[in-house]
Amino acid sequence: MQTYPMKVIAHIETDFPTKFGIPRQSGIVDALRARIVFEPEYRVDAAFRGLEDFSHIWLVWQFSEAVRENWSPTVRPPRLGGNERMGVFATRSPFRPNAVGLSCVQLERVELGTSAGPVLHVLGADLMDGTPIFDIKPYLPYADSKPDAKGGFAAQGAPQRLRVELGEWESIVPTDKREALTLVLAQDPRPSYQEDPARVYGFVFAGFEVKFRVAGDVLSIAHN
Repeated sequence: MQTYPMKVIAHIETDFPTKFGIPRQSGIVDALRARIVFEPEYRVDAAFRGLEDFSHIWLVWQFSEAVRENWSPTVRPPRLGGNERMGVFATRSPFRPNAVGLSCVQLERVELGTSAGPVLHVLGADLMDGTPIFDIKPYLPYADSKPDAKGGFAAQGAPQRLRVELGEWESIVPTDKREALTLVLAQDPRPSYQEDPARVYGFVFAGFEVKFRVAGDVLSIAHN
């Protein structure tokens, strides 16, 4: 089997230290802010010349928590409730022959002259904190946008959003993180096949341990 080396050029800094809670696709929660910090070899201002003229970029990255020696030809997509198998190449599952992800994010700005070299500020990333990035490419509307494309089993788009009741967390979570957290929760972070209204789920977001329950279409923060 032929193999080709890939260089990690950068890592992303996000508010998700673990996989749970991360939106299942990029661009679903544009309020999520992240920073892309490059490895020393790639901290060259000239490499970013012209990038600020693009509104969106593609990130090519590794599912660093899903690297396996073996692979399966079929997986259970969350969109189908985890009860039906589809071919791995018909899904965006992290459990692939090569654990490579592809995300389109909004480029908020290119920051030059920092102590860490050029830093990209992006919105809507679906990556865990510390995820290694292999490459960055500009999004080209004339080539990359396909309004008439077929969506297969995911054609119905994003699931219906939940109504989120933050309660006292309205005053606990900083203003600049509150909208993003609310939208993340509204997407329903639970596994698709779990519907127990008494069960408490939890994940860490921006340093806060968030615990919640879901009853019907209402998600409420659990206080104990």
